[in-house]
Amino acid sequence: MKKTSLALAVAVGTLGLTLGNAANAAFIEDSTAKLDLRNFYFNNDIRDSDSPSNKEWGQAFQLNLQSGFTEGTVGFGVDALGLLGVKLDSGSRTNKAGRSRTPGVLFPTDSDNSAVDEFSSLGLTGKIRVSKTIAQIGTLQPKLPVVVFNDGRLIPQTFEGAQITSNEIDNLTLILGQLEHSKGRASSNTDSLAIAGAGAGADSNKFYYGGADYKINKDLLVQYYYGNLDDFYKQHFLGLTHTLALGAGSLKSDLRYFDTGSDGKNGSVAGRADGYLGSGYYGNGVTSGEVDNRTWSAFFTYSLEGHALSAGYQQVSGDSNFIQLNQGSIPGQGGATTYLITDRQITNFGRAGERTWITQYGYDFGKIGVPGLTANVLYMKGDNIKAVGGDQKEWERDLTLSYVLQEGALKGVGFAWRNAALRSQTSSGDVDQNRLIVSYSIPLL
Repeated sequence: MKKTSLALAVAVGTLGLTLGNAANAAFIEDSTAKLDLRNFYFNNDIRDSDSPSNKEWGQAFQLNLQSGFTEGTVGFGVDALGLLGVKLDSGSRTNKAGRSRTPGVLFPTDSDNSAVDEFSSLGLTGKIRVSKTIAQIGTLQPKLPVVVFNDGRLIPQTFEGAQITSNEIDNLTLILGQLEHSKGRASSNTDSLAIAGAGAGADSNKFYYGGADYKINKDLLVQYYYGNLDDFYKQHFLGLTHTLALGAGSLKSDLRYFDTGSDGKNGSVAGRADGYLGSGYYGNGVTSGEVDNRTWSAFFTYSLEGHALSAGYQQVSGDSNFIQLNQGSIPGQGGATTYLITDRQITNFGRAGERTWITQYGYDFGKIGVPGLTANVLYMKGDNIKAVGGDQKEWERDLTLSYVLQEGALKGVGFAWRNAALRSQTSSGDVDQNRLIVSYSIPLL
């Protein structure tokens, strides 16, 4: 157990011994606990090469415990997140000659390069509440424009750090935080932070972030956020979402703009020589260098009677790819999510120079008497990708079918099939991917 978690455990134990029953009442009565079950089959077929496919199957158990706060001007509480992934099927070894499939997508690999039978972790979060402001320290899963935890596999990614969230002013949310470590979606270990393209040993333990969400009225939200990974990059974000009643339906607009530049060692020749690099295309065959990116997007969704039709556009400018936290350069810590409208099942369409059109259609079958059944299809086409051999193109098509049982002994059990195809002239190549997921949540408190 890390020192942070141990300190939290000691603090919580001391808290329980020293506080009286009256102070503990809200702490216990407002507590919640649930066990989330996820059965996950993953099939990633690389179509344009002799590379082996990724086929793995596992069962996840996620225990979420959230306490209330002790009574008084200053309230104390603690949350716990227990994660366990169990292997049901996997490939042989990552270094086995002639293998037809490669492990290591859903599970960590062992010393013999085979997938482990199970992996687990425990995260603790201490919290303090004063008025409408909450401070947290320990395990965090932020979902903000400048940092988003990844939940695309068997077990979700977690971070270690501290965050303050304040709602003292009506319609205004202020957030300030710092992250120090990340635990990947296929790992039991925490490690440092980095970005895509970083060299071996180039990492950081300081990611600072903060921002504001201001709800001007019930239909209009404006946002500003800032993120800074020490020695790598600084990022500014501006966002606006608006909902307009239009005929019998509604039109939602989602506008986003990112401005990202270098920080510390990434901004110097010596620092980049030490591996503090970002990926992209810098001309003359150079594919890594100083962070330099501006990305904007517009996404519009018209909803009517169970139908949702969307269209959008995204433009990536500058020498580097779109940059956010990505620990792929650190062994065992791969897998990241970015706050882009194009970050979907297989890739995120965020390469240097890339222009992407996106269309999407979704339907809720509850409107025709089949509650719990939803379908969604999406198509993205990107071009103008800057690369060594000239501009490149790619497209992705995603199909999702989901159903949640509405009654009976298995009420609440969810089934999902996620199918995607990527055809890309980039290093991502041609991929067909299927995910089959069965999920269920059991309330314990």
